[in-house]
Amino acid sequence: MSVLIAAAALPCGLLIGLLLGALGGGGSVLAVPVLVYVLGQSPHEATAGALIVVTVGAVTGLLCHARAGRVRWAAGVTFGALGTAGSYLGSRWSAAVPPAVLMAAFAGLLLVVAALLLLRGRSERRAARSARSTRSTRLRTPHPDHPDHLDHPDNSDHLAPSDHPDHPDHPTRSRPLHPVLRSGRVAVTASAVGLLTGFFGVGGGFVVVPALTLVLGLEMPVAIGTSLLVILLNSLTALATRAGTGALDWPLLAGFAACAAIGSHLGNRLTTRLPAQVLTTAFATLVTLLALTTAAAAVPRLWPP
Repeated sequence: MSVLIAAAALPCGLLIGLLLGALGGGGSVLAVPVLVYVLGQSPHEATAGALIVVTVGAVTGLLCHARAGRVRWAAGVTFGALGTAGSYLGSRWSAAVPPAVLMAAFAGLLLVVAALLLLRGRSERRAARSARSTRSTRLRTPHPDHPDHLDHPDNSDHLAPSDHPDHPDHPTRSRPLHPVLRSGRVAVTASAVGLLTGFFGVGGGFVVVPALTLVLGLEMPVAIGTSLLVILLNSLTALATRAGTGALDWPLLAGFAACAAIGSHLGNRLTTRLPAQVLTTAFATLVTLLALTTAAAAVPRLWPP
């Protein structure tokens, strides 16, 4: 491994780990294009090597989140176990796909990730505005013992039953999913995440985090911590499937993964210091640029001269 390649691997590994720890996923999608276009590996080597980087980064981030009590072990193990079949199949299919097709498909995946991140950032901004509005309303509401409060009766007493926020038929009140439908949605989502992990060598946290919040009802910080457990289980399955299928540059991957571990630890601290929507929007922009660059390099190779 040349000094130049080693120097390039260090900041890239730090960035990937930083995003993995801060967002609970997403940073791993950078590993494959970095290994291919910056560190000179083949697409098949890169998708296998990326799994090692993702595994190390996930372990480091998981330990930090676990110490803070932000991991739901039963939910994470269940979700990860359901994705092992998809991870196995994805690893097998990836080995049979031509390199140009693999990278072109990866460019499409990056665009999907960018779109999901932008939607996530938008929902986070909306939630932040709603929280600020609620706090402002509470500050303006007079205390029950204040004279002004006596002149302003509670309007909720005059609402129709179906217009009350706590009524089951209120339009803003979410209805719980049927247990069978909920279980089916969890199984399908977990299998899709495993398939992505095995095929592309990515963690799939950009899908896991929304699934854990929407389907299992976990709060965002807990979903981020739990997603790292899911990522770890899927990555280990994919690595076991790929074992013995090709030689890897272990010194390069060891340095790359070590930097990802350091970055993951720092990223975990960022979650308490920077607004989540800022990190998400910035990362979505970076992924979009990377997707366009990857597509520009891979798509022309689909039709050899």
